[in-house]
Parts: sequence; C-alpha cells; structure tokens
Amino acid sequence: MPLSRRDFAQLIGASAALAALPRVAIAKTPLPARAVRLSANENPYGPSPLAMEAMRNAIGVASRYPDDEVDELIAAIARLHSVSEDQIVLGDGSSEILKLTAQAFTNPGRKLVTAEPTFEALENYARAAGADTVRVALTSSYAHDLAKMSAVSNAGVIYVCNPNNPTASITPRQAIRAFLDAVPATTTVLVDEAYHHYAESPDYESVMPLVASHSNLIVARTFSKIFAMAGVRAGYAIAQKELAARLRTQQAWDSMNVIALTAARASLGDTKHVADGRRRNSETRRDTVAALKGMGFEVIPSEANFIMINTRRHVKPLIASMREGGVRVGRLFPAMPEHLRVTIGTPEEMQRFMEAFKSVAFKSVAA
Repeated sequence: MPLSRRDFAQLIGASAALAALPRVAIAKTPLPARAVRLSANENPYGPSPLAMEAMRNAIGVASRYPDDEVDELIAAIARLHSVSEDQIVLGDGSSEILKLTAQAFTNPGRKLVTAEPTFEALENYARAAGADTVRVALTSSYAHDLAKMSAVSNAGVIYVCNPNNPTASITPRQAIRAFLDAVPATTTVLVDEAYHHYAESPDYESVMPLVASHSNLIVARTFSKIFAMAGVRAGYAIAQKELAARLRTQQAWDSMNVIALTAARASLGDTKHVADGRRRNSETRRDTVAALKGMGFEVIPSEANFIMINTRRHVKPLIASMREGGVRVGRLFPAMPEHLRVTIGTPEEMQRFMEAFKSVAFKSVAA
C-alpha cells in the first residue's frame, strides 16, 4: 500500500539523519532488489477504475472496427472543450499528433523551431520530413525564449512544450499570449500540454481557449500522464477545423484501438481520479524537493510530475550507479549534463530514490 504523507515525512526525516552519517556507511547501505522506475514520467497510481472497467468491456468488441468508439470519444472531447467535432484529431498517444504536425507543416524549406532542451520526438519526425531544426536555449528562468524562437526565418512549426519536458518549468501565460498574437499566420504553433493537469502556478494557463482566435494553433493533449495510460496509447489535438483537416490527411485510418478509445472516454468522466492524482503528485513532489534542498541540492521549480535536480556533476555515472542499485531515473539531456530528471512516484518509491541518490551522490563527492 502507498505510504501516507506522515509516513513519508518520517522516512524523509530518517533519511536526513542518514545523510549525516559517514559517507562510507551511506555507500554501503543495502538497497532492495526490486527496481523502482522513475525514468519516464509515468503515473504510478494507475488508470481510473472507470477506465479499467471500460478496457475489460472493450474486449467484447475487439472483432469490430472502432468507428463507433471514435465518434463517442470525439463527442466527449468536444463537450469537454466546447469545440466542434471537426476541430478534433485523435492520436495513438500525443506522439502521433507530433508526427502528423511534422509531416503536414515541415519540409526541406520549412524549419522546426524548438527549445533546448525539450521533448525530442518532434525533432525526429521533422528530420524524417527533410526539415532542419533550430534549437533555442531556454531562458535563465527555464522558460521558452519565445522572442528568439519567433525570429527564426522560414519556420514551418514552432514547438512549445508547456510545462516543459525535461525541466518541468513553465512559460508564463502573458508571454505565451503575446507570442501567439505576434507569430505570422503562416507559421504553425504546436503547444504540447502533456503535463497540463499538474501545473499549479498562477502564471500558467492552458492555451486551449485561444484556439478559437488563432488559426495557426494546435494544442496537443495525452492520456499518458494524469490519466496513467502510457501503455495504452491515447491522445488528441484541437485546432481550427482547416488546420485539423490538414493533420488528418497525414493520418492512418483507425490508428487508435477500441481498448484505448473506450478507456480514454471513461477517463474523461472521472474527475475525482484526476484531482486525486494531482494532489498526490503535489504532496510527494513537495516533500521530495524539501528533502533534496535540505541536502544542499538545487531543484528547478516543477509544475509537472517530475523534477530536475542540479547534481553539480555529470549525471551519466549517477544514472548508471542508481540503476545498479535498483532505481531507474531519467536519461542524460546533453544541454543540461549535470541535471538529473526524476519522475515523482509514490512516497515509498521516492523514499527508495532518496536512499539510492544519497548513497551515489555523497559517494561521488567523496571520490
């Protein structure tokens, strides 16, 4: 069973005491054999019970093409966002939305503009379309440098991941609004809101309502994060109908299966599951960040279900050592080689992470 907040706080307190022990003793602290996976920004609490039931029931229609289920999910999304059904494009995860965008709007003469660092999938898809990518470094506050991004010539797509992966940081709402008003209508803007549900800052806002006034805006959402369906694969985009139609011209028929379609529709109806997931993430993230700061490590302010820790040393040896100790954390991001990305798991999983991280980090310092 997941630990309570009180249990987690007690464990963090115990771990703080452990940090004061001689480093040799910390390095020899045994770790349990079972691996903890904190590497892919997954939701550790699992899908909604309604989604689980829907998936079980969907097996009964697995012999049929998913036409009805497609229509039902599109109708549910349209009601949720108060848009017309022809503004919605479903995807096999939001990764498919990113691929369709690259295929439709980038080419050898139309560049992709992204932040550095950010989620890399769209760059890979643009490369396959023959497009060059221009990477623009994040600002000192880890926001997208929208002024520099919008100044790139011949941009086919400008990609804004907000909150951003891997930094878990946001680009403030006023900056986003000014940027969208200034970008030429001939340049497509894709705003990836995979982590939208976790953001709590008053400086953050979804740009979904701005689709109505911006003919070049695509907003991508996924069921992989707060809805905990990363292995099921479900996502969608919303844009004005002309832009949505261009995305659909690149799409395979029936790219989503009945299991994913029915689970996604059921998830949208379970608002309690979303609220509980957000609360659990917020509480455990807060306690973990406090413990890390108590050990002297800086953490980028997070508005997502993961954190980025400044380890003050190259992370590749840390990643490898922690994996040997049964804790899997995020990969190296070359633009930030001393920062370690860690998914927020359950309190029990984060306790395991803290034990492994202290062992490795202080051992590295001693070396």
